[in-house]
Amino acid sequence: MNSQHISRRQLLRNAGIAAAAVGAASVAATSGMAAPAAAAAQSGPITTAYVEVNNYSIADVGNYVLASNSANVFDLGIIFAANIDYNGSSAYLSFNSQVQATLDNAATQIAPLQAQGIKVLLSVPGNHQGAGFANFPSQSAAAAFAEQLAEAVATYNLDGIDFDDEYADYGTNGTAQPNASSFPYLVQALRNDLPDKLITLYFIGPSSTTLSYDGIEVGSLLDYSWNAYYGTWEVPAVPGMSASQLGPAAIEIDSTATSTATSLAQETVSGGYGVYNTYNLPDGDASSYLSSFTQTLYGSDAVYTG
Repeated sequence: MNSQHISRRQLLRNAGIAAAAVGAASVAATSGMAAPAAAAAQSGPITTAYVEVNNYSIADVGNYVLASNSANVFDLGIIFAANIDYNGSSAYLSFNSQVQATLDNAATQIAPLQAQGIKVLLSVPGNHQGAGFANFPSQSAAAAFAEQLAEAVATYNLDGIDFDDEYADYGTNGTAQPNASSFPYLVQALRNDLPDKLITLYFIGPSSTTLSYDGIEVGSLLDYSWNAYYGTWEVPAVPGMSASQLGPAAIEIDSTATSTATSLAQETVSGGYGVYNTYNLPDGDASSYLSSFTQTLYGSDAVYTG
């Protein structure tokens, strides 16, 4: 792992103490509330939380801490999902009404999480229109879409982008099939646009098999990659990434058996892997379920604070 990735991981691991303090002060200034204290640091793998914002609130990610030290249970909150759409000639980034509402209400939905030291990413899958990360026809086309992603990150003060190469339906609407250069060109352009933000890969689809091209090694440009199949263990095959950047365990909250959630956490720790991936965090108190893996990852139950 290069020094840039180490510094970003360390920022996550320590809950961004300095940045969180600034963010908390900002939230307090705009809300009239006292600034919350920066979260304690947990030790162990980072934990993701994908939230289906069509159904639930991304703010739920901030409602869980460890009983032992009040550290955040989740390090990454991931808004699921924006889309890569197609207008008949080129790909473009789109938001449905619920995603747009989440982004428009960043002051109440996103900034409080960041004030706690939680990073907020935007997940971007396909939308059954033929456009995807793996079929850009040229380097300039890939760079143009990367610019749209970077603009969204800047506009809504997000912490990065998560690539999810599902639902593209390559070939639909006369679009091309996947090629070898598209995803490497896209990630390279986005890393150039977002040198200090997180770029992650949900390990699925053609993009997960086209990870190098003409000297571009996608693994050296990503921060993390994790398994996309819930209830299973699969090490993402991303050359150039270390175990500390990979999440072979994936669970769906309240659907994957608690015994499986526990055993996958045990494998994560024993294998020295750096990420534990969770999907579909709901509204309400899910602390009993979350404790099935936090006990193993962090030696503590999860507590609901919402």
